[in-house]
Amino acid sequence: MSHASPSAGGFSRRELDVLELVSKGMTNTQVAEQLGITVHAIKFHLASIYRKLGVANRTEAAVAYAVGQANPNGSQTAASSS
Repeated sequence: MSHASPSAGGFSRRELDVLELVSKGMTNTQVAEQLGITVHAIKFHLASIYRKLGVANRTEAAVAYAVGQANPNGSQTAASSS
């Protein structure tokens, strides 16, 4: 997992952890097991991630993460700043 500061890019450390694992294709259950938290907590984090990215689902969130819109170092790409 990346080593970003807790509030990098407006995302909490846990949100970045969830986003990274979801972008690797893991299910909510797998992410919950990996992070040692409940599936309910994963759903809560995903809702926050979707809102912050302005996306509707995990696939769009994973694409945004892959192209750098949810860049863990806190900077934004040209695509996300327009």
